[in-house]
Amino acid sequence: MESDKEFQELNRNLYPEIEPYSSGFLKVSDIHTVYWEQSGNPNGHPVVFLHGGPGGGTSPSNRKFFDPDFYRIILFDQRGAGKSTPHACLEENTTWDLVEDIEKLRKHLEMRNGRCLVGHGEVHLLLHTANHTQTRLLASFLEDLLLRKKELDWFYEGGAAAIYPDAWESFRDLIPENERESFIDAYWKRLNSVDLETQYVAARAWTKWELMTAHLLPNEDNIKKGDDDKFSLAFARIENHYFVNKGFFASDSFLLDNVEKIRHINTVIVQGRYDMCCPMMSAWDLHKAWPEAELKVVPNADILLMNQE
Repeated sequence: MESDKEFQELNRNLYPEIEPYSSGFLKVSDIHTVYWEQSGNPNGHPVVFLHGGPGGGTSPSNRKFFDPDFYRIILFDQRGAGKSTPHACLEENTTWDLVEDIEKLRKHLEMRNGRCLVGHGEVHLLLHTANHTQTRLLASFLEDLLLRKKELDWFYEGGAAAIYPDAWESFRDLIPENERESFIDAYWKRLNSVDLETQYVAARAWTKWELMTAHLLPNEDNIKKGDDDKFSLAFARIENHYFVNKGFFASDSFLLDNVEKIRHINTVIVQGRYDMCCPMMSAWDLHKAWPEAELKVVPNADILLMNQE
């Protein structure tokens, strides 16, 4: 297949697989402990990778995005995700908590003068990291939602179903017709049920919907991650928790209204043209409000990255 040849070429364009030279757990609150690891050059320029979701956790392939000779690559699992404990915990799990964790990790790992690069930064974490901690962000590259209602409605309330009606049916049909006014709220009810099996069923449906639509060409190995109850529960519960709470922001336009606070950071916004989960309207609106940030639209980004999840 031509696609197999493309994937082999794309794999060659990423950096080789490497192992961490150090890792550990950091107690960040009375409840939460986060997993962290470092790879690459111990004396290199620190780059902090912020994984998606929230709730997705990190994976070894995330190290391959950075030059290991130049960068000190720092990955960590956000509260409740990946190897962090307690697993899938929503208590004390807000944007503000995650930002404080980045600062605690910076101090713990003794990043020089707090200067670092944020890679694959979630916009809401970048904004508050830059303004509410001592960390000085030299640069960043972004790809994420602005967590506005229109973006959440697009993906979780039926918009993307026009492109993926087959995948949408399984997500939709778990919810009775009388609760379909808000799928996010209906899934919240099930993901927070006192019955663990009810949580698992909802988590698998939520996670499979996202994984089945995350790439222009389906990635079967990635989709199978939705069968892992441990992964799905953290991914779905935490992501849904943030969406129900609108990112813990004061208004729907909070991030765009506060761009002035991060305008000084050298930033590249990288956006896949056909990204279903994070539609291009988010990157476009962010770039219009922040023209100093370079916008790179990659027409085949979802194909480029599908084997690197």
